[in-house]
Amino acid sequence: MNDQTPITRIKGIGEKTEKLFRKLDIATVGDLIRYYPRDYEDFEEPVPISAASPGSVCAVRACVVGIPNLRQGRNLSILNVTLRDASGGMQLVFYNMPFLKSLLKSGGFYIFRGLVKTRGRTLLMEQPRLFSETDYAKLMSCIQPRYRLTKGLTNQAVQKAMKQALSFYAYETEYYPQWILERYDLESWRESLNGIHFPSDRDALARARRRLAFDEFFAFLFVLRQNKDLVKSIPNTCPIREVPETEAFLQAMPFALTRAQKRVWEEIRTDLKGPYSMNRLVQGDVGSGKTIVAVLALLACVCNGYQGAMMAPTEVLAAQHYETISQYTARYHLPFRPVLLVGSETADRKREAYARIAGGEVNLIIGTHALIQEKVVYHSLGLVVTDEQHRFGVRQREKLADKGGNPHVLVMSATPIPRTLAIILYGDLHLSVIDELPANRLPIKNCVVNTSYRPKAYEFLARQVSYGHQVYCICPMVEEGELEDVENVTDYTRKLQSALPPQITVACLHGKMRPAEKSRIMEEFAAGRIQVLVSTTVIEVGINVPNATVMMVENAERFGLAQLHQLRGRVGRGEAQSYCIFISARENKETMERLEILNKSNDGFYIASQDLRQRGPGDLFGIRQSGEFAFRIGDIYTDSLLLQQAAEAVERLLDRDPSLETPENAPLKAHLCRIGSESVDFRSI
Repeated sequence: MNDQTPITRIKGIGEKTEKLFRKLDIATVGDLIRYYPRDYEDFEEPVPISAASPGSVCAVRACVVGIPNLRQGRNLSILNVTLRDASGGMQLVFYNMPFLKSLLKSGGFYIFRGLVKTRGRTLLMEQPRLFSETDYAKLMSCIQPRYRLTKGLTNQAVQKAMKQALSFYAYETEYYPQWILERYDLESWRESLNGIHFPSDRDALARARRRLAFDEFFAFLFVLRQNKDLVKSIPNTCPIREVPETEAFLQAMPFALTRAQKRVWEEIRTDLKGPYSMNRLVQGDVGSGKTIVAVLALLACVCNGYQGAMMAPTEVLAAQHYETISQYTARYHLPFRPVLLVGSETADRKREAYARIAGGEVNLIIGTHALIQEKVVYHSLGLVVTDEQHRFGVRQREKLADKGGNPHVLVMSATPIPRTLAIILYGDLHLSVIDELPANRLPIKNCVVNTSYRPKAYEFLARQVSYGHQVYCICPMVEEGELEDVENVTDYTRKLQSALPPQITVACLHGKMRPAEKSRIMEEFAAGRIQVLVSTTVIEVGINVPNATVMMVENAERFGLAQLHQLRGRVGRGEAQSYCIFISARENKETMERLEILNKSNDGFYIASQDLRQRGPGDLFGIRQSGEFAFRIGDIYTDSLLLQQAAEAVERLLDRDPSLETPENAPLKAHLCRIGSESVDFRSI
């Protein structure tokens, strides 16, 4: 078997199962073996009931007391079971599992494993898993991988397919030169692939994960180094000199720039008129005022006779940028002649826009990635403002250069990455930081609570909506079955529709929707026709609704602190007081202390530094970081030291052999070419 072998060649995967795997974007053996577990289970020794700690997952071996009580409703059956051992008692609750009433005999001893909760003074497990003594003893002997699933596909089925795939897979020859393996203490690729799926112990898992994360960082940083070498000395063919219009705009605005905004604006002005084309990242926390700095740069651009372009990650945000700049243009008599260019426009509207852009009739083009498509021909493009979702690299520059220019590039980022890491990750860009919030911003009020707070939270949401405001509710997953013990958007939407007054419109949004449907939902929320939006982290970027005052995050323990802070940035954008409610299903001390950092601070850079310090390997398999650096297994916060080591390895390698021409480096060059993609063209090496 190789990477291209269809998964139907694996025993047990027929047409029906293949369709379920395809829902997870798994079509080949290569897709399957790179479908890493989302976490792992250690099946520890059962503990006495008195030692079962609320907020933790554990196993108890206990006796069923009395006859289990079954209550049957129209769509729901509830089975209550009482357990006892020598140390105390516990209640079990099973939903829609009525067959267990006859299976669980009074006086019988069983092993139950699940999340321990409290109800008053009573210990409780809901939907615990039931094991025989023999089966549980087998599970205790090794770590069990748990995969993200889809409805109809079990973890056992994925494990079975994975074992077969790894047994018959034709492994690639080791591609790193020996000195890299030894210097950075990396195990072989074959060992790491087996170790990530079926580790013998936690140490083996750590070694496997370390190698695979290093691979991701190395490949990313290798191409970044090539970009850096290519862009650092591009002559400035679009000199943008200072103009009085920018100062007049600043004087007319109802607020003054912060000291940090002034400093960054000065750095941009210096770049625009300097000897080389600007290639700068402006990094600033949510609400720090990055957009107004970008507008100033675009204003200077058009006043120098050039066209400017502004790329947004979604059509909704592009439309919002267009409306904002159009309002500035009318209110302050700015010389912008803007046009909106997005993929959903009709063919006639696009053709009209293309003609106006090519003829120079418009001088500011706002849109999505449609701005760099082949059909767009610019009259005199001088500046491109983009964001971290649309990193503007060498290949995009080449596309525009073919049309007649090397524009300045300004990248905006709200991802709070500490400076030491930002210098590595954005190595092809000069770095500016807006590290100060405007004085008139009301700080967001935060609270970290457990699941028992939900009824009060729902009352609070309804009250905020009655005041005319809107609400975000974030769930980790899209549908039931993807992960156990976590909330999903589909079911949670129904839950809220039942819990909130009927006049409140609740809708859901997630990444599996078609783009047109996602845009429609976001537009309706932005327009106020939807009051409560239940979503995955897809809303982390791409929507700006100043009227939204509440962000509620379910299963907050599964997210990194930096990502939770990014989500929190969706509120607090208007004049009203905003709130963020972090609900954790785990009540253990470490989890609650970590989330308390968000309760104490609204400073994204401080939170990011705490993320670096607080998170450990046990936190790695929750919800992945989104955005530009959504590595499959590596994490820029937890793996910050490994990231720095990968950067060092790239520098050392290229200092020794810039073109990877030596026999020692030939396997690595072949590997980098093989994993090339549309977004990262390794074949240009």
